[in-house]
Amino acid sequence: MLEGYSPVTQALLGTLFTWGLTALGAATAIFLRGNQRKFMDISLGFAAGVMLAASYWSLLEPALEMAAGLSTYGENGQWAFVPVSVGFFLGAAFVFGADLVMSSIGVGSSPLDLIDKKVEPDSESPLPEQEPQFQMNGESGLRLRRVGAGSEVVSIGEQEEREDEIKKRSSWRRIMLLIVAVTVHNIPEGLAVGVGFGAIGRTKSATFESARNLALGIGIQNFPEGIAVSLPLKAAGFSTAKAIWYGQLSGLVEPIAGVLGAALVSFIVPLLPYALAFAAGAMVYVVVDDIIPEAQSEGNGKAASWGAIVGFIVMMSLDVALG
Repeated sequence: MLEGYSPVTQALLGTLFTWGLTALGAATAIFLRGNQRKFMDISLGFAAGVMLAASYWSLLEPALEMAAGLSTYGENGQWAFVPVSVGFFLGAAFVFGADLVMSSIGVGSSPLDLIDKKVEPDSESPLPEQEPQFQMNGESGLRLRRVGAGSEVVSIGEQEEREDEIKKRSSWRRIMLLIVAVTVHNIPEGLAVGVGFGAIGRTKSATFESARNLALGIGIQNFPEGIAVSLPLKAAGFSTAKAIWYGQLSGLVEPIAGVLGAALVSFIVPLLPYALAFAAGAMVYVVVDDIIPEAQSEGNGKAASWGAIVGFIVMMSLDVALG
């Protein structure tokens, strides 16, 4: 972000800065030790709060302002809600479709699924009801139960292991959707930074300082987003290196989007309201359909709810203070 360079170079430097802060946030996984389900639920709640706040102050509000400034949507911007509503709906539909695709091709499956394909339950469906037909094993003294209508007999311990595997698959799919949503959220932010630098001099308010401040604000906002991805992964049992890797990966799209935004600024500006609202719709859908249910599923609902409140306040404060 050095004055005097070409818009594309400035956009690249600015979005590398925002990605760096995403990676810095993801690196907080270093300080988490062990497999802590409660901490995972709190961090998922925090992620939900961050994403809900960002969906409005970082995405929907700017999208409405941009649309209102275009003569296409009325002299006074009275139809500005149209592109924002369309983009919001398409964003939610995109994540819904991604969920279906990942479930069908196994991309969202846990690593256990890639090794053992014998048990492939639907993560959205509960276990089928089973008759409590128990038998006593004379040698081991363990109580056994039949599964389904077949002749397979498994111990209660094995049944519990299967139920744990199903929960792990469900959690893995939700975490994958979290990564997808944050990544989608970062694309229009990268475009916004690129457009900010590419538009320098085109209007009175389009200055280098305003573009630099936008990159700084988005970068600071990206810090808790990196946390929001890496901490649930670390708490779910991923290694520190993998948690940090996936956390920073969600922000790696920003430099690509930023360069494209600066290079194609004259074509991107009319589409920004749609793109920003698209990201907001994707985030809200994931929060409502996946993150909140997952955070509430293991009896830590109250703690997760307070985590969401704190995450919302943190992101709202950053957005408003730096807006």
